[in-house]
Amino acid sequence: MDRNLGILVAALLLVASTTCAIFNPVSESHRSAASELFSSADGSFGSLEETYEALKTFEVLGIEKKPEIRTSACVSVVKILSSTSSALKDLFHALRVNGVLKCELNDQDFPGIGSKLKDSLNGANSLLDFYYSIGGLMLIKDQTSEVDVHISDADRIFRSIKALSQSDGRWRLNSNNPESSNDAAGIALESLAGVISLASSEIDSSLIATLKNDISKLFDGVEKYDDGTCFFDEKLVDARGHEGPLSASASVVRGITAFAAVSSENLNLPGEKVLGLAKFFLGIGIPGSAKDLYYQIDALSCLESIRGSVPLILSLPATVLSVTKKDQLKVRVSTVLGSSAPPLSVKLMQIFVSGSKDASVIDQKLKFDPENSVHVLETLPTNVDVGNYIFSFEIIFDEPEHKNKYATGGRTRVPIHVTGVIKIDSGEIAILENDLGSVETQKKLDLPGESAVALSANHLQKLRLSFRLTTPFGQVFKPHQAFLKLKHESGVEHIFVVANSGKKFEIILDFLGLVDKFFYLSGTYDLQLTVGDSVMENSFLQPLGHIELDLPEAPEKAARPPPQPVDMYSRYGPKAEISHIFRVPEKRPPRELSLAFFGLVILPFFGFLAGLFHLRANLKNFPKSIHATFAILFHLGIAAVLSLYALFWFKLDLFTTLKTLGLLGIFLMFVGHKTLSHLASTSAKLKTT
Repeated sequence: MDRNLGILVAALLLVASTTCAIFNPVSESHRSAASELFSSADGSFGSLEETYEALKTFEVLGIEKKPEIRTSACVSVVKILSSTSSALKDLFHALRVNGVLKCELNDQDFPGIGSKLKDSLNGANSLLDFYYSIGGLMLIKDQTSEVDVHISDADRIFRSIKALSQSDGRWRLNSNNPESSNDAAGIALESLAGVISLASSEIDSSLIATLKNDISKLFDGVEKYDDGTCFFDEKLVDARGHEGPLSASASVVRGITAFAAVSSENLNLPGEKVLGLAKFFLGIGIPGSAKDLYYQIDALSCLESIRGSVPLILSLPATVLSVTKKDQLKVRVSTVLGSSAPPLSVKLMQIFVSGSKDASVIDQKLKFDPENSVHVLETLPTNVDVGNYIFSFEIIFDEPEHKNKYATGGRTRVPIHVTGVIKIDSGEIAILENDLGSVETQKKLDLPGESAVALSANHLQKLRLSFRLTTPFGQVFKPHQAFLKLKHESGVEHIFVVANSGKKFEIILDFLGLVDKFFYLSGTYDLQLTVGDSVMENSFLQPLGHIELDLPEAPEKAARPPPQPVDMYSRYGPKAEISHIFRVPEKRPPRELSLAFFGLVILPFFGFLAGLFHLRANLKNFPKSIHATFAILFHLGIAAVLSLYALFWFKLDLFTTLKTLGLLGIFLMFVGHKTLSHLASTSAKLKTT
């Protein structure tokens, strides 16, 4: 679960760093992640517990279940439910999977399973024993009506589970374990909800009241951040072997949802904290493991149906609006799983400027678009210019009784970035005399555009650059970045901040005071202006031209320019092509003369053959039968060596020739040895006879 903890820590640090955040309901990205994380080649998973987690996730997200999953899982379900020696945990998970897949079971198995689960309640000594037994009976109740699953001694079982509770609302897993956890509290609440549902007679009302008080204490210990995100922290490994706030929060939500469903009274859950839990699960994004995704989706499905406190999520399709393009602000209100909200209205109540506590009271109702199910603010308020804002929205139900069914958490703050095209004018660059400040050279700049000024100055002069920035509504605009960079021909760079002075931006470089900073380097300096902001649609980085600086000679103790970084491309990139000049080949004799010489060279060979024929060479000793094969191969090998010499003369290089000659030599040694051994043995036999 280290990966899970890393995701959670990153998410919690993110929400802790701001007072407002954007939370979006479950989307298509979750469905894609589920299909990928719960993938199996043959449709089987490691256990029935993992199978149920995959099936439950698919069911909530509306993903079609693969047929091979049913085939593989039902085999295991039938095997476990038909066995008399199956453990409580295995029976519980098998019944959960069967509740989803509806496997073909023998109806005679359910009475035996129900009887076994009831018997286990009498000897249960841990919270998990109660959980698996009661949960199994609840599943049987949902799957068949032929088995009596009611509990006659429900009060006793209720008190046995309640005895494991602590004063802070958390629970212990058993009486021998002093450590309590939020995860165990969720398991206990889910078990007690099952006891109430299975009880043959009504549970003592004082026990229900005590349990409601425990739930209130549990919510008192919830962790909360400034943006409203809430979660139940967990420092111990939970009952299922996992650790962290995600599993603990999911367990508590599942338990509270189950108890709220069977309670005859409204639990009066704190709507703001229930909404905070929904924000926590949605703020995680897309988990990286199948287990974490199941926890997230299962908890969100519980919050979708929790009685009396269904959280509603206010989200924005776009939080970046352009005043130049006249974008409209759109707000969508839905449940955590993306279902439609009840009839309601959305009001824009206040607008805060980011980084300021001052707010503008708007109190403007957004127009509802039924076709797209969004609330639209067609035009931004007149006091909204380019910049970063925080919009405060409030949800108002059309029917007052919906206030008792849904949780909105009061006003919702959302960061909005308003962008636009910034007007840039009055761009000038000039060379000033140092003493009098009079203008020696002045040129206009086209910003942003193409400018290629050529200036020259000495150390007694100044460089002045100025321009104005105005928003689409005519207000002075102050960007996050406004830099002037001077780069010497040797690669040394100097960057200066262009400051705001009144209604314009201006920078004056006094070269007399900058000679040390410039390392007394005279020569050509390229000028580059950078102006940018996250809300400025026409941010730019523009070369302005160059300036020739004539600076005095550097004193002996003056600082030297820092060594410039090596250009990796020039060092390790492709080198320039080398052009070779080869020696002019010597003049060769005519072709006819070369062929005549070749004929004279091979003429003795033909003479040798003719001599053999004339002298009637004796071939009677040539080996016969199998030994003739080795003799022929031996002579062919000698011919191959001679051919190799010829190829070396005409075409092959020395290394290729030597490698080939080595292979031929081995071959000749083998066949030559066979041939000569045969001849030697034949000669020895003739001598003895």
